[in-house]
Amino acid sequence: MPVVVDVETGGFNADTDALLEVAACIIRMDDFGRLFVAETHDVNVEPFKGARIDPKSLEITGIQVDHPLRGALPEPDALRKLFQPVRQEVRATGCQRAILVGHNSFFDLSFVNAAITRTGYKRSPFHPFSSFDTATLGGLAFGQTVLSRAVQAAGLDWNESEAHSAIYDTEKTADLFCAIVNRWKILTGF
Repeated sequence: MPVVVDVETGGFNADTDALLEVAACIIRMDDFGRLFVAETHDVNVEPFKGARIDPKSLEITGIQVDHPLRGALPEPDALRKLFQPVRQEVRATGCQRAILVGHNSFFDLSFVNAAITRTGYKRSPFHPFSSFDTATLGGLAFGQTVLSRAVQAAGLDWNESEAHSAIYDTEKTADLFCAIVNRWKILTGF
């Protein structure tokens, strides 16, 4: 069961850098076998104790870590909030695990797995090491590996001013993933 995930972080090292935002789009299939985004869930995350936050990362994302209206949750609560609807969908579909879909999915999965390890979280709904990568799929389908370019090459809208928030990037990655899979179905009849 594919679930599209995007993370915004305080850097590039999942073991030392803060996880700041996570969003997930649950993907479903309609009666004609086409994928679509069914629902989106997101959460702001409090940096774990001792987490590193590179100011350059915050410049890119625009996240104000100490903003009083941010409503960030501690990592265990953030994981619970995000994983609960994913686990419900896994059960409803009769699947064993969700597979994380991401743009450069290894990055997203590494931060999710690091938070799971750090918090001792039990029963992750995600497969621990398998993922689908829309950077690779976008390169194959549209000749573009950069998210904004792949989204536009797929004929979808892109708003640069909204980019680099977990919810926007997740929804655009989900739209891209659905467009690629749906196009593949048309081309191959699969």
